[in-house]
Amino acid sequence: MQSDLFETMLEVIAVEYEAESDPQGPHTAQTLMVTPSPVALDSLPPCAFDADIRALLATSNHPVARAVLAAQTRLPWGSNPVEDLTEDSIAAMITVATLMGPNGPIPAPDVRLGLVYMRPDSYYPLHLHDADETYVIVAGQALWTAGEDVRMRRAGELIHHPSLMPHAFRTGPEGFLAIWRWSGDINTHSYAFIEDLGSALSA
Repeated sequence: MQSDLFETMLEVIAVEYEAESDPQGPHTAQTLMVTPSPVALDSLPPCAFDADIRALLATSNHPVARAVLAAQTRLPWGSNPVEDLTEDSIAAMITVATLMGPNGPIPAPDVRLGLVYMRPDSYYPLHLHDADETYVIVAGQALWTAGEDVRMRRAGELIHHPSLMPHAFRTGPEGFLAIWRWSGDINTHSYAFIEDLGSALSA
């Protein structure tokens, strides 16, 4: 039953990216659906934000939010794949469940895909990377900077960051949970902050 819930979650995530206008979205969806998962779907210990994630997901009617909530005990929530490039204070704002990529758990050499939860009342400063990226918010909201576009983004909204576009997020009292995908040049070494967190918060 739990395996079915995990597979259902992957299918629902694939639907979101299949509908993306950027061709890398459907490519990511196809890769997700045709790549066997070698992951043993045993229950995992809850992450530090488990209760907060569950509470936030319960407020959303988005199909991915419902699917993630159902599969929550099987999700590998942990550190950001680029945590070694971030300050401790920034790393502490988020938790990431990587689902697909060069290092697994679902192996894929040219795409990365996962879930991200960001705590309430937090600011993740401007950063960029070589990878082409698309987020879909599934619960909560954030003031989102994508290049020159700065506006509130809510559940159901898709935000695309072409390669090297600076982007940042500021959460309110809810935080947010989203799915994300990387495609193109998905290296992690190009990940760089172009804004200092301390300066941003004091501005």
